[in-house]
Amino acid sequence: MLPYSYRNRIAFYYIITTALLISVVFIIVYYSLKQSVYHHIENDITIEKAKLINEINIHSKGFYLKDHHEWKENEHKTLDVNPIFIQFTDSQGKLFDKSPNLKKSHLIFHKSSKKLPLYFDSKLDQINILQSQQAVYFNNKIVGYIIVAMSLEDANLMLQNLSYTLLLAFPLVLGILFLVARFIVGRSIKPVKTIIETSNKITKDNLNTRIVLPENKDELYELSNTINNLLNRIENAVERERQFTSDASHELRTPLSVIKGTLEVLVRKPRDIHQYEEKIIFCVSEVDRLSKLIDDLLLLARFENQKQSIKLENIMLNALLLDISARFSQKIKTKECIIINNFDEEIYIKSDYNLLSIIVSNIFSNALKYSQQNSSIILRLYKENNVVKCSITDEGIGIEAVDVDKIFNAFYRSDSMEHPEIKGTGLGLSIVKRISELLSITITINTQKEIGTTLILSFP
Repeated sequence: MLPYSYRNRIAFYYIITTALLISVVFIIVYYSLKQSVYHHIENDITIEKAKLINEINIHSKGFYLKDHHEWKENEHKTLDVNPIFIQFTDSQGKLFDKSPNLKKSHLIFHKSSKKLPLYFDSKLDQINILQSQQAVYFNNKIVGYIIVAMSLEDANLMLQNLSYTLLLAFPLVLGILFLVARFIVGRSIKPVKTIIETSNKITKDNLNTRIVLPENKDELYELSNTINNLLNRIENAVERERQFTSDASHELRTPLSVIKGTLEVLVRKPRDIHQYEEKIIFCVSEVDRLSKLIDDLLLLARFENQKQSIKLENIMLNALLLDISARFSQKIKTKECIIINNFDEEIYIKSDYNLLSIIVSNIFSNALKYSQQNSSIILRLYKENNVVKCSITDEGIGIEAVDVDKIFNAFYRSDSMEHPEIKGTGLGLSIVKRISELLSITITINTQKEIGTTLILSFP
């Protein structure tokens, strides 16, 4: 038995449908031909009855044939070629004349001829015949009957042969159609096999392999293109993961190496208390930096690996911004920055307070970190085309235009070598980007080198 593959399944369904269709066609052909044959015989009987009516003399006691040469015609005297059986009876069914081919037999007479169909099946010496019985009238009174019949043997033999032919042809045609359908389907799904073979070759070590697109832009083309797009996304995700792992390892090793080197220097020879305090304070700052880096990594992993359960609630953005700026009051005081709150009205949105707080806190922290001494940070809330927006503008070092698309990448820091005094992990905006995607918040950046940066949050 053939395996129940996709190709065989399609061919099988096709054959079932075709079998039903062919069955209907064969049945229609059979019964149409049968109807045509019977109609032809009925027509011959009708013609023969009309001919006999014209060849008889009718009187009050009955009727008789004008010329008995009629019985000498081949169809009336033999049984070989299209025999026509004729029988004359009186009104009571008593036989008084018949065609020679009836010999000792006679046709069946029905007294209640009014209820008889015009043509009906009958038997003559075990021969199937089609018979018709017509009354003969004289002065509106039945004086006798003309009974005409024709053999159905040839017609039935032809119909029987036809039925045998159709029954034999039916499985043969279905078998041929199944093989043809299986071949055509096999050719049609050949690209699917190519897709399967190519997909089986793709592993984590060769994610750059792609499926060759078919020439015809049909459903298989769309499937191949969709799989290729999926592979692109997977490859990009794996590459990002590799890069993230590499960067994370580097970022974690750097402070550890610095701490190790500092401590090794301290233990080489005795030093005064001032040097010990200086180096210990430096190591503590590096430990704090390492701790912040680990916290950021854990936070980023938390949002990368699973979709958080978002708790929506009504949030007053004005209060949120004021609360966050208050958290950084000590750093604001140190940098002698001026915070300008530009709120036209009290604005409420429906979002997750904790997640939104992380976004705004990271953006505000960056604005403060990269601001010049004695500069301003503008917090603005407004509506534009019925969309609530929040913008945070600083007067800091700005971002190069070529770096704007990269700042949301993990561990990326624009011009970090130019400003080594500005510490950071490069993970803050990555966290902002991920949480913004969870909350369906759109981020827009307007920046100019050495002038400042405006970051705009558009809420859904």
